[in-house]
Amino acid sequence: MSKGEEGEDKGDGGHDHGLVLKDDAVLVCQAIIDEYVDGVMPFPSTMDDWKRIAEGFMEKWNFPHALGALDGKHVAYKCPPGSGSTYFNYKKFYSIVLLALVDSDYKFICADIGGRGAASDAQLWNASDLKSAIEDGDLDLPDAEPLPHDTEDIPYFYIGDDAFGLRTFMQKPYGHRALALEERIFNYRLSRARRVVENAFGILSNKFQVLMSTMQHHPSTIRLIVTTRLVLHNLMRTRYPRLQNRPVDHEGRNQEIVPGEWRNGRQMRDCQVVQGPNRDNREEKKVRNTLKHWINSEAGSVPWQHDMI
Repeated sequence: MSKGEEGEDKGDGGHDHGLVLKDDAVLVCQAIIDEYVDGVMPFPSTMDDWKRIAEGFMEKWNFPHALGALDGKHVAYKCPPGSGSTYFNYKKFYSIVLLALVDSDYKFICADIGGRGAASDAQLWNASDLKSAIEDGDLDLPDAEPLPHDTEDIPYFYIGDDAFGLRTFMQKPYGHRALALEERIFNYRLSRARRVVENAFGILSNKFQVLMSTMQHHPSTIRLIVTTRLVLHNLMRTRYPRLQNRPVDHEGRNQEIVPGEWRNGRQMRDCQVVQGPNRDNREEKKVRNTLKHWINSEAGSVPWQHDMI
């Protein structure tokens, strides 16, 4: 879903300031990507591919019709001369942004690597190829179907936090002011499913500490480094799933969230949450309200959800 390469790095006059990986290291990174990316990080190309992702969210996280969880993190690096403030983020350091879509098993589905640090999650999402493809109808997404044990057709969608605008294809929590019980339960259930993307970033940065450093390379080289780490992450998730589950959040005996080991160390920084104007329309709100009612009904409730509020 990358648009990070378009018009890249014009702020530094087109010069490759910053360190460049040695030729052999670049070749190794590219060889890893070429060898494994199609096998461990294939972009869903058919309706059945997307449905398998949604089935995973329903089976593991009791959340229906979810096609992936979306979030963004900063990757710190030494700013190239002449780039101005475009890479300077709200946390007061220079960075590029990794905006990623994650499945129910903490695997990366796709990623936009290279957004300038001053941009918010929402700005990067709005400029992404994935969002454009959704709006243009270029993806073979599943048709709207009823939720389990229900009759009303509901579209499939991605899930995000408050940074993203509510759309029929993007569901997010209700705002945090004077929420009714059913809305709080909906927020809990959505957040429970969305936590996979936080944990995926946690596993990634815990395993590859370079992502926690301030990289000295050109943004194009950083994209290569980060892409290689995403591919290796998915490869290890596939080959050693139990080992890779050790650092993630898990649920205790009473379904309470037990923080994963990765939260005890340094973490990748979140992008800025920018609240734009409220443009939610009736159809988008109807989808979320239908989900809310299903989650609070006999058809979609889970036994412990009231205890988590």
